Amino acid sequence: MNTRRDVLKTGAAIFGGLVFCGCGLMHRAQAQGAIRQTLPVSVAGKKIKTIDVHTHCHFHEAGALLGADAAKLQIPPVNNAEAAFIEVDKRLAAMDAQAIDMEVLSINPFWYDRDRDLAAQIVKIQNEKLAELCAAKPDRFAAFASLTLQAPDLAVQELETAVKKQGLKGAAIGDRVNGVEFSDPRFHPVWAKAEELGVPLFIHPQGQPELNKRLEGNGWLSNTIANPLGTTIALSHLIFEGTLDRHPGLKVIAAHGGGYLPSYADRSDHACLVGPKGCNPEIKLKKQPSEYLKQIYFDSLIFSPEAIRHLVAQVGASQVVLGSDYPYPWEMNPVAPILATASLSDDERADILGRTAAKLFNVQA
Repeated sequence: MNTRRDVLKTGAAIFGGLVFCGCGLMHRAQAQGAIRQTLPVSVAGKKIKTIDVHTHCHFHEAGALLGADAAKLQIPPVNNAEAAFIEVDKRLAAMDAQAIDMEVLSINPFWYDRDRDLAAQIVKIQNEKLAELCAAKPDRFAAFASLTLQAPDLAVQELETAVKKQGLKGAAIGDRVNGVEFSDPRFHPVWAKAEELGVPLFIHPQGQPELNKRLEGNGWLSNTIANPLGTTIALSHLIFEGTLDRHPGLKVIAAHGGGYLPSYADRSDHACLVGPKGCNPEIKLKKQPSEYLKQIYFDSLIFSPEAIRHLVAQVGASQVVLGSDYPYPWEMNPVAPILATASLSDDERADILGRTAAKLFNVQA
């Protein structure tokens, strides 16, 4: 077992000296204001398998199909982005430094605007590589499949193959496909297949390019604001268009704590009462809009114990799972905010840190 000094040394080597967005703020791995955790993580004297559901990777073999676009699409302007091309020993050292037993890997969609055949080739390579990596280290890695969602018929086949033959645990999707919302009927067969297979879909936003002009300036607002907004819009359409009623068994995990929706969910309950002309009278939801949040899962990438407290108060501790966004350095110490949230019981902490994810992905807790 690594000593505390070993883990801190590894973490400092990987994460030290990070600079964010030209804002003049130096952020180091230890600058989170909380004690860095080490493996194994225990709650009330019981060891917990920590499962990080929000981690990313890329494969050079998929990028090779993109030609000159590869670097632009696979390497975002983020510190440590090159680490997305996994070197197993380095990734395991990073996980140890973060007190993460298992990562659930995903690849943010960059192929939705490519033609069907090219996108299918990219997805095939990625799913095969993900399956290979997970098979080599099944105690440390699980993964979400990629899907060619611009071709829903193909996505249905890819999802079934990924789950039944490749051992992948669901699929990572964007927040829409080429401007088309996930509530559109063309995607119903994909959600039905996920529901049938009993696997979760991880919604990760892709920004709001139509707002890029307004989001120019300091603060990387195209990510800071636009990414949570993308998730908020995607979830709201799934709720208000009746998609979650149509697929009541669908398991959805929303990145970044679900964007802004859990922070202002009660406004959704009032919208059609206040402005009925903005609502479709043909759509009869089975419950209040805010109630649907209790059937969606949310990652914990919202940084502070107070934010965790509010999210849990809104959606329930059973709906929150651990997330870090590694290798992008949003949260270097993802376990600490969970342990520091005084309003949580020990059982709730254990569930968020790994037990809920273990059930979702059918892995040993």
